[in-house]
Amino acid sequence: MWRETLVRAGDRLVMDAVRRSGPWPAVLAVTAITGAAGELALPYAAGRTVDGFVSARPEATSWLAACAVIVAGIILCESAGVWARGASSAYAAARLRLSVLRHVLGVGPAATRRFPEGELVTRTGLNAEEAGRAPESVTGALALLVPTVGALVALTLIDPALTATLVAGIALILLVLRAFLRATTTIAGGYQEVQGEIAARLVDALGGARTIAAAGTADRETRRVLGPLDRLRAHGMELWRANASAGIQAGLIVPLVEVAVLAVGGLRLAAGDLTIGELYAAARYAVLGAALSTSLGHIGGLARARAAAARVAELLALPTTYYGTRHLPPSHAAPASHAAPALHATSAPHAAPVADARPGALELRGVTAAGLVVDELVIAGGSVTAVVGRSGSGKSLLAALAARLADPVAGTVLLDGVPLPELDRAELRRAIGYAFERPVLVGDTVGKAIGLGTDDHGAVSAAATAACADGFIRRLPGGYATPIADTPLSGGERQRIGLARAFAQGERLLVLDDATSSLDTVTERQVGNALTAESRGRTRLIVAHRLTTASRADRVVWLEDGTVLGHAPHHELWRDPRYRAVFQGDVS
Repeated sequence: MWRETLVRAGDRLVMDAVRRSGPWPAVLAVTAITGAAGELALPYAAGRTVDGFVSARPEATSWLAACAVIVAGIILCESAGVWARGASSAYAAARLRLSVLRHVLGVGPAATRRFPEGELVTRTGLNAEEAGRAPESVTGALALLVPTVGALVALTLIDPALTATLVAGIALILLVLRAFLRATTTIAGGYQEVQGEIAARLVDALGGARTIAAAGTADRETRRVLGPLDRLRAHGMELWRANASAGIQAGLIVPLVEVAVLAVGGLRLAAGDLTIGELYAAARYAVLGAALSTSLGHIGGLARARAAAARVAELLALPTTYYGTRHLPPSHAAPASHAAPALHATSAPHAAPVADARPGALELRGVTAAGLVVDELVIAGGSVTAVVGRSGSGKSLLAALAARLADPVAGTVLLDGVPLPELDRAELRRAIGYAFERPVLVGDTVGKAIGLGTDDHGAVSAAATAACADGFIRRLPGGYATPIADTPLSGGERQRIGLARAFAQGERLLVLDDATSSLDTVTERQVGNALTAESRGRTRLIVAHRLTTASRADRVVWLEDGTVLGHAPHHELWRDPRYRAVFQGDVS
């Protein structure tokens, strides 16, 4: 049932691609109909030519010239059709790929939690391109209906008995094509699924290329990446067998149809009901009527497009992140309900109020998300809060929830009293800056990677200075204008640029998810001091692994197995041996 639902969604996507592939389907339709009309007219003109020469009529030469004109027109239509098919596929694929890319980016991190990165690339790239070829396949297959229908009409005008014979043959051909379409769609879906699996394994391997090289496991990793090749080959062989089987069946039916039409026509000729020219025309119309058998290529392309469209439709079914239209209260006005906000959680015993009504107050109420449970947590505006805990305790998830890179299954996350999902998208991203452990730098130059489109060089430089990145950036060949692609960066330098980007963006809240792990001790201390002495009064939520980071924070949120065990200043929590065990081995 689930697979059938996907196929139906894919079919809708195919039809949408056909409808919205620009003017090219219309061009294809015109060339196909015009070419088919020429193919239908040619047997008639050829028959009249034969009859004219047999009877020594003077108009035979005129009919011969008409045949030449019709052939030239057919060639011209074929040439224009080939060009239009390529253009329509390129247009539809580009449009669909752009739509899928926008949707995936709109879904956000949830897309990578649902599909591996390599699978996303395959569906957004290769599968979208295959689905984009649907207009070519659909119009190509439908174009073959024109000569078939025309042949039936023409045979009916010549002799209805010939039409009945051809109809029986066409019905058999349609049954073969229908079975071929169903089988090929299923097989192509399996083939594309294995392609996505290989791509996912390859992306994983490339992400760990240095580890693989250091461990000397390149051969083993190669075998792992290419492990699904046997299944890919099996699907490929199934596609070949299905195509060969359908081709043989159609190949047997077509000559039988032609022979049957000629046999009936011969009997009508012997009875004096047909002329030699009409019999010749009937033979040609029988060939045109059975032209559907040549649509195996188009049907195979349509099957692959349907299978690919089903995979793309599954991606498009992912819900995009919803954004509201609300704005945050002015930074100088704190919500009345937060006149004296505190950092606390109902499940922990060390609550301590913080008399502070500055903007940037963060609240989590009844939040549940992937094993993380927070009954109530309020972080005072302008404060520095460290989030600590063992690996897997939920630190990164808490940070993601705070920045709305993830949404809770239940509960609400609020910034200055406004639930995050109700905030306008631009307002949300302007209010919150996020720095990652392994930042991906987006932008043509280093300066644009920090400012993300802003032209305020002073703000970019100030953010880089706070992140201890200004010095090494100015030593680059082009300074802030140095292209990212031409800038070899160490892990620490990349992290500092990521920190600078967060500093430049977040107006009320900075969320740092282990964003200083690659920095040396001196630089980490400098960045930590900059965070602690933040002059803009922004709230800072820092996922911390180092003892010094926790000790500098105003408060510490201590997580264990997705539960808040404590929230208090570091020196108070330090009395608990379980808390001290979190930093075991850290002497920084």
